Amino acid sequence: MVKAAAGTTATRSADEPLALFRRWFAEARRAGIELPEAMALATADASGRPAVRMVLLKEATPRGFVFFTDGRSRKARDLDANPRTAVAFYWHETGKQVCVKGRVEEVDAAAADAYWATRPLGSRLAASVSTQSAPLASHAQLLAAWRRLERQVGDGQVPRPPRWTGYRLLPGEIEFWRRGEFRLHHRILYVRRRDGWRRTLLQP
Repeated sequence: MVKAAAGTTATRSADEPLALFRRWFAEARRAGIELPEAMALATADASGRPAVRMVLLKEATPRGFVFFTDGRSRKARDLDANPRTAVAFYWHETGKQVCVKGRVEEVDAAAADAYWATRPLGSRLAASVSTQSAPLASHAQLLAAWRRLERQVGDGQVPRPPRWTGYRLLPGEIEFWRRGEFRLHHRILYVRRRDGWRRTLLQP
């Protein structure tokens, strides 16, 4: 019989860590934090060179955490080459942080279309005239392209560019960190197993 590590318990509920995330997220929103959905996304390319940037969470369900981007961007190229990634949320006002590790999968076209339709017109125009992360001769050139498309479209529809897409982070680990007095922080790590999540308390 294998003895469990101190502070480790098993839970079969697939929703337990997500339910906790939702409570913390709602608390951050009630605290008036601007963009509580902002998260740092870390990626690495095929050779292991890391990169990190801020993106916006658009959906959190038992299936995973969803964000959208230009499929030609640096982050998308990294994820295509190496689908292992991590995100981190930090809400200073509530003294809480959540880190999620796992692998990503691309959302289907219907999901990308549905979210695209909710974006402001200006953002859809911007995504249509820009190739994210590509070299740019001048910002004026980009703005001129945006204005040309605005005139062409008017009040009409702006179709989703084929490579504008979304990714779903399928969590394998979720860590919850809460600020503690004297830096005796509270940390809970959930690790996904075949029979559910294993919950472990971590030292600060």
